Amino acid sequence: MSKVIITGGAGFIGSHLARTLITQGYQVHIIDNLRHRSAEHLPAEAVVHRLDIRQLKDMLPIFAGSELVFHLAAWPEVTFSLEHPLTTHNVNVNGTLKVLEAARRSGVRKVIFSSSASVYGEPTSLPLDEGLPARPGSPYALHKYIGERYMRLWSELYGLPTVSLRYFNVYGPGQNDEGGYALVVARFLKQRAAGEPLTITGDGSQTRDFVHVSDVAGANLLAAAESAPVRGEAINIGSGSRTSINELAGLIGGERCYIEKRLEPSDSEADINRAQDLLGWRPEVSLKEGLDQLKAG
Repeated sequence: MSKVIITGGAGFIGSHLARTLITQGYQVHIIDNLRHRSAEHLPAEAVVHRLDIRQLKDMLPIFAGSELVFHLAAWPEVTFSLEHPLTTHNVNVNGTLKVLEAARRSGVRKVIFSSSASVYGEPTSLPLDEGLPARPGSPYALHKYIGERYMRLWSELYGLPTVSLRYFNVYGPGQNDEGGYALVVARFLKQRAAGEPLTITGDGSQTRDFVHVSDVAGANLLAAAESAPVRGEAINIGSGSRTSINELAGLIGGERCYIEKRLEPSDSEADINRAQDLLGWRPEVSLKEGLDQLKAG
């Protein structure tokens, strides 16, 4: 049974990935400081280490004998990164570097890094393809881009195979529905269940590329395969289509309430040709299917 590491494995995407890997027969070790979520929802088969990714010395014994590292741990809040750029840089950038070093020193076969479509910033054209220049508009987005560059550099300098997966708007069971930047699908479903109007920022014409968490977990598995021809590349993981927030509200149903626009990209849509070419990956769950599953409970 191959041993794998998931940093940030207690989070929304990380916990789904842990379950997927366990069903594939992997021995899953999770490194998480449990700041954002407890370990209660994690599969019993996972070995959980309550640890900060900045503690390289403490990570090394856990990394020993591991085949793969899925690096998801981050301080993911855009607004918090704007208010606390030093703190979030320390976690998101320095922590990523220490995860890479732990992987290199431990002879890990490959590192799969969870990046973000936020590295593109405000789009100048759509769909967004990986050849476009990065234009991060927040410290968090910049941290993700720096992480991508470290991944590529460690491949080039040390021969450590890496890949960066740029997630678009991931949704699914267990998503966050609290806070100012809660995932919009989760927030809308919570408001609908409570009989409240769906709160839409701006005029609702802004578009997003929604991708189901099970498809994201599948992309990680394909990126981890020995046959995947990756060496530091960044790869978009999205649906390849865009949906306006008004359209999303229509699919969920209920009254709407429009509030002040906030700082965020106006549109987002992934070009997923590279994911198909390099990984053989395409999303399988449509937005309607995913929403129907969530509404059914």
